[in-house]
Amino acid sequence: MGANYLEQLIAEWYEYKGYFVRRNILVGKRVKGGYECELDIVAFNPETGHLVQIEPSMDADSWNVRERRYKKKFDAGRRYIFEILKGLNLPSEIEQIAVLVFASKANHGNLGGGKIVLVDEMLAEIFQELRDKHLSNSAIPEHMTVLRSFQFVAEYKKAVFNALNKEA
Repeated sequence: MGANYLEQLIAEWYEYKGYFVRRNILVGKRVKGGYECELDIVAFNPETGHLVQIEPSMDADSWNVRERRYKKKFDAGRRYIFEILKGLNLPSEIEQIAVLVFASKANHGNLGGGKIVLVDEMLAEIFQELRDKHLSNSAIPEHMTVLRSFQFVAEYKKAVFNALNKEA
């Protein structure tokens, strides 16, 4: 499992939904060493033809700092993703998503040219799908440890909610 929990969760979610997923891709090799930047998650669904770049963050930076960082990452994605995935029948467009934990969309709908998805929105989508996937007949594959943990929470939600609502 990767060191970044949010990246791990998102990568597992897209893989579970049928995407081929690449993570932590260094792009823009520099002549004197190093790379221009890293793309956190690139996912492609060969059935639907959907291509997506996801850049999650738990930062609490200002919107100006975020705007510069995400613009750099999304610009790099548009420059390098087609090269990284050459040989595949890719669409001409890349959906680019910034997944943020500490943010609000009250005054910002996009960031660096990509759309913003708040982590609570992503969690709602995941649990919506998992609520009817029972361990007895639809267990999440064991290599998807974060999603499988979520499946256990969904399966045993009454016990979990009771424990969370108990007075200390």
